[in-house]
Amino acid sequence: MAARAGLYTRCMTFDVDAYLDRLGRTGGRTSAPPTRKTLAALMRAHIRAIPFENLDPLSGRAPSLKLDDLAGKLVSGNRGGYCYEHNTLFDAVLRELGFRVTLHAGRVLLGAREGMIRPRTHMLLFVHFDDEPAPYVADVGFGSIGCLLEPIRLVADAELEDTPRRHRLVRGEPGDGPPAPGYWVLQAHSARQWVGQYAFTEELFQPPDYQVFNWYVATYPDSPFRRALYVQREFGDRHLSLSGTTLTETAVNGTEKIRELTGDELVPVLRTEFGIDVPDYFPLAPGPDSAT
Repeated sequence: MAARAGLYTRCMTFDVDAYLDRLGRTGGRTSAPPTRKTLAALMRAHIRAIPFENLDPLSGRAPSLKLDDLAGKLVSGNRGGYCYEHNTLFDAVLRELGFRVTLHAGRVLLGAREGMIRPRTHMLLFVHFDDEPAPYVADVGFGSIGCLLEPIRLVADAELEDTPRRHRLVRGEPGDGPPAPGYWVLQAHSARQWVGQYAFTEELFQPPDYQVFNWYVATYPDSPFRRALYVQREFGDRHLSLSGTTLTETAVNGTEKIRELTGDELVPVLRTEFGIDVPDYFPLAPGPDSAT
């Protein structure tokens, strides 16, 4: 993999085999040829193994996007991250394995109020194959139950049965503003309707762009990641999410179990239910003299 200045460079501490071990895949990189089947398997395994979480921004820290720091955090540190961390790491892994990848950005539609147009700050990837004219959208960093579990081909009205989920791509607009030709919208099927997740274009972005996005999202006072805890974990037979103090477990059939956590429960739940090693600097982490 060629060095890429600014965001990350090739480093001796990054071990693709260690990443594959984190995902529970045996056989190392020789078992992961650059095929569509491998891409789908890696996406699903990554989302199940590495949680989405914003502990660093909520602690007043902008996460590092340097590849060795990402490996130390998400691969060997039993932590998760948000979109820039997940997709920067996934991009590096795919390139090491021989995939051809381009970087892109989207506007999150999910949860936006009517008339709201959010900034284009979500990171996503296109993966290109020589025998197909259209790339595949790959994204392991969207912190929602509507996230893709497998790549979807960039074709209008293409539908994907990424069981237990269902997605499609449509031509659309980023919100209720002026028409925006060239926008794609990723939709997830939920409650018998299609729900927009995010909108994006085919414009290419570069690693320094995400450094700016990352700093803004992690430090802007009104950023949702500075104001509340957001954690997601996919388990195959269920999806677990934590929004503030609300813990939601969603079964494959769509039924939900919801409960409010007390302050004393948050850190133990992060550790036991989500598999996160909560850092000492997290505001709710117990002090060295606390019993846990």
